[in-house]
Amino acid sequence: MDYKPVGAGKNVRGVRRALPEAGFWKRFQSPVLVKEYGMVTWLEFSPVKPHDLLVTASMRLQVYNSRTSQLKKSVTRFGGQARSGSYRSDGKLIVAGDDSNVVQVFDGSSRSILRTFKGHTDPVHVARFLPNKVNVLSGSDDKTVRIWDIPSQAAVGVFEEHTDYVRSGCVFGGNPNLVASGSYDHTVRIWDLRANECVTRIEVDDPVESVLALPGGGVVAAAAGPNVHLLDLLMGGRRLTTMGNHEKTVTSLCLDSSGGRLVAGSLDHHVKVYNVQTFKMTYNMSYPAPVLSVALSADDTRLAVGMASGVFSLRRRAVT
Repeated sequence: MDYKPVGAGKNVRGVRRALPEAGFWKRFQSPVLVKEYGMVTWLEFSPVKPHDLLVTASMRLQVYNSRTSQLKKSVTRFGGQARSGSYRSDGKLIVAGDDSNVVQVFDGSSRSILRTFKGHTDPVHVARFLPNKVNVLSGSDDKTVRIWDIPSQAAVGVFEEHTDYVRSGCVFGGNPNLVASGSYDHTVRIWDLRANECVTRIEVDDPVESVLALPGGGVVAAAAGPNVHLLDLLMGGRRLTTMGNHEKTVTSLCLDSSGGRLVAGSLDHHVKVYNVQTFKMTYNMSYPAPVLSVALSADDTRLAVGMASGVFSLRRRAVT
């Protein structure tokens, strides 16, 4: 394991709930099931009100009203399977990769293509805006991670140390100079954009399907095989714990608004909730098909789950 200090912040912060744990999650009721055109591989709520739901499925992005579940708009300008549709922090722009090896930035209102980034040689599975709003992270089956500059449409960083498909990536909200990537080469890598190099390399036992930075930037969650690992960057990627409650591959991770609860979806048809302070599973939900994506709205009132059957479920939490 290679280690260089990354100057990350504090570890996971605490969370307080007014309701008992099970009671909170049981209030996500009345699921609405919507059939899409293909497997629902990625879900994300807009970070700004009214928190519309962005659905990535087949060769399109679909935007749904999270209150009425009605389709508001579609983005269909892809040359292959769309991947990883994601909002910028202000909700004004959307970025996505696809199987034609490009990354595109769309206007969230008009759906027009604002930028097209070309450089990857294989399908692009990861696309995220950096916190500075002018750079984009992408990861591809060509084994590279790239950083793009929106104004110039040029790649300002190319990282080539992975030895297999890059299928996951995340940014650090509190540190715009760090990004993380997860690969089928069984590693999570932390990249420093100032030095243009990998500063931490962490080995796990299985291909990495999802990575997620927890608040504070000191801990990264990584889904690999049926396990969810919590990795302490302040200790060079040392495992704080491994949560192995799933029977099949964990495909997607998300956090609640406090950062105190980690939600994991798996091919075993289950979505499980973990307390990141105690490392314990606190709630379990069952779905009718393998789960490929999970998302919580910023106000913790909407839970979306996308499945391999081409259906996504949207549940609403009653607020008194």
